[in-house]
Amino acid sequence: MLTALVVFFPLVFLLALAASWDLASYTIPNFIPVAVLLAFMLFALFSHQNAAFFEAHALATLIGLLAGFVLFALGYIGGGDAKLFASAAAWFGMHDLMTYVLAASLLGGVLTLALLSVRRFPLPAALAGRAWIARLHEPRGGIPYGVALAAGGIAILPYTDLFRTVSG
Repeated sequence: MLTALVVFFPLVFLLALAASWDLASYTIPNFIPVAVLLAFMLFALFSHQNAAFFEAHALATLIGLLAGFVLFALGYIGGGDAKLFASAAAWFGMHDLMTYVLAASLLGGVLTLALLSVRRFPLPAALAGRAWIARLHEPRGGIPYGVALAAGGIAILPYTDLFRTVSG
């Protein structure tokens, strides 16, 4: 179990960082998805995986990138969200990609409904002075979907093939 904690710490840390950044600014800087992908590549390289492993995880990354950019082109998510989704998909591979999509979608729906509900009420004065909270409270404001992508990834991680493989 200690090995799994060490291996997956960078992923969990970077997903939490992406969620925090998106929540505060509606942006996810490029260095975060790049670091998520690099962390996966280092893991894959040092864990001596076979060709089928690389193919399944590369395909999941490509599908994540294509799906993310289609959703971005349609205006449903931001570019940072698309890149974060693709880089996280690398960790989950084809076996757990749909579980990740489902978890992120459900959590995105919960986040959306929560923000829409909260936006119906006036913002308390104690919170109105915080720019990031005021931005989240804007009636026509967006949804920081990186939060759902990160939460979905963290939520399913212990149930993935990769986690089971590392945990032994």
